[in-house]
Amino acid sequence: MADSSTTLRTTALHDRHVALGARMMAFAGFDMPVQYTSIIEEHKAVRTAAGIFDVSHMGEVFVRGPHAFDFVQHLVTNDAAKLYDGKAMYTVMCREDGGIVDDLLVYRLGAEEYLLVINAANIDKDFAWMQAHNPMGAELENASEAVALLAVQGPKSIEIVQRLTDAPLGDLKYYHFTEITGGDFFGCERALLSRTGYTGELGLELYVDPGRAAAVWDAVLEAGADDGLRPAGLGARDTLRLEAGYALYGNDITDETNPLEAGLGWVVKLDQGAFVGREALQAVKARGPERRLVGFVMEARSLPRPGYPILDGDGEAIGTVTSGTLSPMLEQGIGMGYVPNQEAFTTPGAALAVGVRGRPQPARVQKPPFHKTD
Repeated sequence: MADSSTTLRTTALHDRHVALGARMMAFAGFDMPVQYTSIIEEHKAVRTAAGIFDVSHMGEVFVRGPHAFDFVQHLVTNDAAKLYDGKAMYTVMCREDGGIVDDLLVYRLGAEEYLLVINAANIDKDFAWMQAHNPMGAELENASEAVALLAVQGPKSIEIVQRLTDAPLGDLKYYHFTEITGGDFFGCERALLSRTGYTGELGLELYVDPGRAAAVWDAVLEAGADDGLRPAGLGARDTLRLEAGYALYGNDITDETNPLEAGLGWVVKLDQGAFVGREALQAVKARGPERRLVGFVMEARSLPRPGYPILDGDGEAIGTVTSGTLSPMLEQGIGMGYVPNQEAFTTPGAALAVGVRGRPQPARVQKPPFHKTD
């Protein structure tokens, strides 16, 4: 349970979680549901049918005005020029030395309006960073408290949500979204239904008015009741994202890691023009990263945990586990961590070991995703 002596923020769905008997915990300053029944049951529901998550703790920043595009292009490593209305992209924003300030989604709502979706623990830090790196004078609004975010994920997710709207969700391509205004989606003044997610499954993320979030939550649960949809907490969200091989800020990526060593070179477009951190990343690319974030699978029945040492064949520590868990689908330990950028440690199939409670346990390098979906 969350520590009652600590003042935690709550989302618009807090009462729903309590009523469902969720085990609540403090996360990024919020009182959030970690699980309702069991993490494994909720995880498998998402993989086989659908799950609904409250991720309203995430942050939202609107960028507006004639300088909106120039600001976004200056702020992030990916190329915002490839966006068009209704298109989103994944990217990172970096410090001048190439360290990752945060990873985020960028939505183009119009030629002079973008939405940036950032991690909950980084909202204040990120917004201050944006304000300090806005020489063109774009209009910035931290709207994090004015937006609720629900994620409906799983192979049946789109058909479930489709029952609640006339918008043709089946036509949405990956990393595209539709906007519903005028109260036509549960009375929301403005709702975004986005073909994105953090589970590796087919899914939607629903950006809605906080005052209408409970109505949307209830309607999704009812619409998916006969399809096996279940409410899912942060525990399943973490095991799902790790099976999919998605990095978690604060674990796998931080301001002390750069996107090239983290396997995120695909979101770094060095030819797009100047952006914060570009020169540093050019230098890293020219000389090659000194280390790499790799995925690995445990060979024995042991679980890797963040902070455990990664060992070479001689038992010498060469890195540290950044994420690790039991894969509910594979029923074996999986993880990620940084190792020296050498073929002996980064090639799929290469032998490593993880120090589990002081004892080396065999592992092998495997390129994520660990569990592949259709």
